[in-house]
Amino acid sequence: MRLLANENFPLEAVEAGHDVSWIREDSRGMADDRILLRAQEENRIVVTFDKDFGELAFRAKLPSQSGVILFRITPKSPQYVAQVAVQALASRDNWAGHFSVIEDNRIRMTPL
Repeated sequence: MRLLANENFPLEAVEAGHDVSWIREDSRGMADDRILLRAQEENRIVVTFDKDFGELAFRAKLPSQSGVILFRITPKSPQYVAQVAVQALASRDNWAGHFSVIEDNRIRMTPL
Protein backbone atom coordinates (compact mmCIF):
# COMPACT_ATOMS: atom_id res chain seq x y z
CA MET A 1 0.00 0.00 0.00
CA ARG A 2 1.25 3.49 -0.85
CA LEU A 3 0.88 5.82 2.14
CA LEU A 4 1.62 9.46 2.87
CA ALA A 5 2.11 9.82 6.62
CA ASN A 6 1.36 13.26 8.03
CA GLU A 7 3.96 14.88 10.29
CA ASN A 8 1.95 14.01 13.38
CA PHE A 9 1.87 10.30 12.57
CA PRO A 10 4.62 8.00 13.89
CA LEU A 11 6.47 6.46 10.96
CA GLU A 12 6.95 3.11 12.71
CA ALA A 13 3.16 2.77 12.80
CA VAL A 14 2.91 2.47 9.03
CA GLU A 15 6.30 1.27 7.81
CA ALA A 16 5.66 -2.47 8.03
CA GLY A 17 5.29 -3.72 4.48
CA HIS A 18 4.14 -0.42 2.98
CA ASP A 19 5.59 2.15 0.58
CA VAL A 20 5.56 5.20 2.86
CA SER A 21 6.52 8.82 2.40
CA TRP A 22 6.65 10.79 5.63
CA ILE A 23 5.93 14.51 5.61
CA ARG A 24 8.17 15.03 8.66
CA GLU A 25 11.20 13.78 6.70
CA ASP A 26 10.81 15.44 3.34
CA SER A 27 8.23 18.25 3.56
CA ARG A 28 8.10 19.43 7.18
CA GLY A 29 5.48 22.14 7.69
CA MET A 30 3.58 21.40 4.47
CA ALA A 31 0.02 22.75 4.54
CA ASP A 32 -2.78 20.18 4.70
CA ASP A 33 -4.22 21.17 1.32
CA ARG A 34 -0.80 20.60 -0.26
CA ILE A 35 -0.57 17.21 1.46
CA LEU A 36 -3.86 16.19 -0.18
CA LEU A 37 -2.58 17.40 -3.55
CA ARG A 38 0.65 15.47 -3.13
CA ALA A 39 -1.27 12.33 -2.15
CA GLN A 40 -3.32 12.63 -5.34
CA GLU A 41 -0.25 13.21 -7.51
CA GLU A 42 1.62 10.24 -5.99
CA ASN A 43 -1.45 7.98 -5.63
CA ARG A 44 -0.96 7.65 -1.87
CA ILE A 45 -3.42 7.35 1.00
CA VAL A 46 -2.98 9.99 3.72
CA VAL A 47 -2.67 8.68 7.28
CA THR A 48 -3.09 11.27 10.01
CA PHE A 49 -4.37 12.27 13.44
CA ASP A 50 -5.46 15.67 12.05
CA LYS A 51 -9.26 16.14 11.87
CA ASP A 52 -8.81 19.05 9.43
CA PHE A 53 -8.55 16.57 6.56
CA GLY A 54 -12.25 15.77 6.93
CA GLU A 55 -13.04 19.46 6.60
CA LEU A 56 -10.86 19.73 3.50
CA ALA A 57 -12.27 16.61 1.85
CA PHE A 58 -15.97 17.21 2.52
CA ARG A 59 -16.61 20.92 3.07
CA ALA A 60 -13.85 22.41 0.94
CA LYS A 61 -14.20 19.54 -1.57
CA LEU A 62 -10.46 19.39 -2.19
CA PRO A 63 -9.23 16.42 -4.22
CA SER A 64 -8.85 13.49 -1.87
CA GLN A 65 -9.97 10.48 -3.91
CA SER A 66 -6.75 8.62 -3.21
CA GLY A 67 -8.06 8.22 0.35
CA VAL A 68 -7.59 9.53 3.88
CA ILE A 69 -7.30 7.45 7.03
CA LEU A 70 -7.91 9.49 10.18
CA PHE A 71 -6.86 7.84 13.43
CA ARG A 72 -9.03 8.86 16.40
CA ILE A 73 -7.57 6.48 18.95
CA THR A 74 -6.29 7.00 22.46
CA PRO A 75 -2.52 7.24 21.87
CA LYS A 76 -1.42 5.38 25.01
CA SER A 77 2.11 4.95 23.65
CA PRO A 78 3.91 4.96 20.29
CA GLN A 79 3.89 1.16 20.44
CA TYR A 80 0.12 1.13 20.92
CA VAL A 81 -0.38 3.46 17.95
CA ALA A 82 1.86 1.21 15.84
CA GLN A 83 -0.03 -1.91 16.91
CA VAL A 84 -3.45 -0.41 16.13
CA ALA A 85 -2.26 1.02 12.81
CA VAL A 86 -0.68 -2.24 11.62
CA GLN A 87 -3.78 -4.26 12.57
CA ALA A 88 -6.21 -1.76 11.05
CA LEU A 89 -4.32 -1.34 7.78
CA ALA A 90 -4.04 -5.12 7.39
CA SER A 91 -7.75 -5.62 8.07
CA ARG A 92 -8.91 -4.18 4.73
CA ASP A 93 -7.72 -3.60 1.22
CA ASN A 94 -10.26 -0.98 0.13
CA TRP A 95 -8.91 2.18 1.80
CA ALA A 96 -8.47 4.06 -1.48
CA GLY A 97 -11.40 6.26 -2.43
CA HIS A 98 -12.65 6.49 1.17
CA PHE A 99 -12.41 8.83 4.11
CA SER A 100 -11.87 6.34 6.90
CA VAL A 101 -11.90 6.93 10.63
CA ILE A 102 -10.19 4.39 12.85
CA GLU A 103 -11.35 4.53 16.45
CA ASP A 104 -10.42 2.37 19.41
CA ASN A 105 -13.29 -0.05 18.77
CA ARG A 106 -14.45 0.46 15.18
CA ILE A 107 -13.67 1.63 11.67
CA ARG A 108 -15.99 3.97 9.76
CA MET A 109 -15.63 4.46 6.01
CA THR A 110 -17.28 7.05 3.77
CA PRO A 111 -16.80 7.05 -0.01
CA LEU A 112 -15.15 10.18 -1.37
